[in-house]
Amino acid sequence: MSLKYSIIIAVYNRLAEVKELLASAEELDFPRTLFELLFVDDGSTDGFREFIQSYRSTSGLQLRWLYQNNQGPGAARNYGMANSTAQYFIFVDSDCLFPPMWLKRIDRHLQRHRCDAFGGPDEAHASFTPFQKAVNYTMTSYIGTLGTRGKRRAPERFYPRSFNMGIHRRVYEAIGGMDTSLRHGQDMDYSARIYKAGFRVCLIADAYVYHKRRTDWWKFFKQIFNWGVARIALYRRHREMLKWLHLLPLVVWVGGIGIVVGAMLRWLPLWVLSLFIAMALLLSFLLMVGAWLRYREWKTALWTPIVFVLQVGAYGLGLAWGLWQHWKGKEPRGFVKNYYGKNK
Repeated sequence: MSLKYSIIIAVYNRLAEVKELLASAEELDFPRTLFELLFVDDGSTDGFREFIQSYRSTSGLQLRWLYQNNQGPGAARNYGMANSTAQYFIFVDSDCLFPPMWLKRIDRHLQRHRCDAFGGPDEAHASFTPFQKAVNYTMTSYIGTLGTRGKRRAPERFYPRSFNMGIHRRVYEAIGGMDTSLRHGQDMDYSARIYKAGFRVCLIADAYVYHKRRTDWWKFFKQIFNWGVARIALYRRHREMLKWLHLLPLVVWVGGIGIVVGAMLRWLPLWVLSLFIAMALLLSFLLMVGAWLRYREWKTALWTPIVFVLQVGAYGLGLAWGLWQHWKGKEPRGFVKNYYGKNK
C-alpha cells in the first residue's frame, strides 16, 4: 500500500521535545503502512542524530530522517517535501503532541471533502504547566485573539500554520516550497500563496494538536514579538493580510500608555484613567473566569491576565518595529540571535 501521509517535522536542538512527540506518535490510531514521520534535522548539536538513529518504535512507526546545515525551518520543510513520495505532506512543530485520533480525523475529513490544503487548531495537554495553559488560552480564546486561530467562525480567512498544516502533493508541484527569504511568517505566506493559486483550503476543527509553544515568559515574548514583525513582512507581500484587527494590540498599547502619561501630566482628567483601569480589571476578571472554566486550575487562571498583557505588548511592539523597518524600506526582521537555539 502506497504512503499517504508524510508528517514532516523540522528539528533544531529540541531533543527533549522530540522524545515527547514520538511518545505521543506511538499512540496514534492509524495504520502504520499509510504514514511516516519524516524528521529534518536543521543542524542540531544536542545529540538528535544519535538518538533518532538508535530509536526503535514500539508500535511499528515508519521513521525517516534527513540532515542539513542550519538554514531555518522553512528550508527544512522544503527539503522534507522534496524527499517525500507521499500523497500529502503534513507539517507539525517539534513542540507538539498528537492526540491518538488526530490523523484519523484528518483522513476522515479528506475522504469526505476535496481539500488541497488544510489545517487544525491547537490545544493544551493536561500535563502542561499553568503558564503554558494560560498561553494556550490567550492564544485560542475569542478574548485573546478574536477567534482568528482555528475557529470556524472567525473575522478573517483561515490560514493554516506550520504547527498543524497539510497540503496535497499537487500544491507543492504547482507553487513550490516555502519562501526561505522570509525570516518570520513563512507558513502564513505559504497559505496565502496557496489561496492565490486557486486551491481549496479547509479547517479541520477536531484535528487539533497539543502545542507547547514557549515555556517561559521571555521566550514567549520573543515569539509573539516576531509574529508582530511577521505581520508587516506578510503585508509587504500580501496586502490583504493586514486588517484592522491585527493593529488592535498596537492601538491598545499606545492608547494605554497615552492615557497613563496624559493623566499623570494632567493633560487628561482622572476619570479617563479610572475608566481605563476599570476596563482593564474587568477584562482581567473575564480572562481568569474563562481560563478557570476551561482548565479548572486557579494557577492557570491567575497567569492568564499576565500572559494576555505580555501577548498584547509583545505583538504591538513587534508591529511597531516592523512598521518602522517597512517605512525605512527594509525587510522587517525581529529577534534573530538565539531564535532557534543557543548557538544560532
